[in-house]
Amino acid sequence: MSNDGNNIEIEVEVEFLADQSEEDEQRYVFAYHIAISNHGDQAATLRSRHWFIADGNADVQEVSGEGVVGEQPTIEPGETYHYSSGAVLSTEVGSMRGYYVMEADDGELFHATIPVFTLAMPHALN
Repeated sequence: MSNDGNNIEIEVEVEFLADQSEEDEQRYVFAYHIAISNHGDQAATLRSRHWFIADGNADVQEVSGEGVVGEQPTIEPGETYHYSSGAVLSTEVGSMRGYYVMEADDGELFHATIPVFTLAMPHALN
């Protein structure tokens, strides 16, 4: 498996969901919105995901599975695939990072790195 996900660009936006969070119960809920763009010359199918989710206590949870939100999308050259998902932390600040296993049209599997991003309750990082 090659590690050449250079033609796949991943952008993330994070949203704190105050209405679903319970500070008294140390439950902080975040939504993240992902855009996966294919800048390569062949289609790529997202086969699986692998996440490392760290809370503010440096406790790390690994999550992996097939596809994303129940799909294994094929992203054509020049196209962008969007999806949203969520994470629940026991601290008001944490981070996520990981990778997608992608399959190019020629059958080659490769990793597309998901850069680290911060999950933070508003005003938690002053």
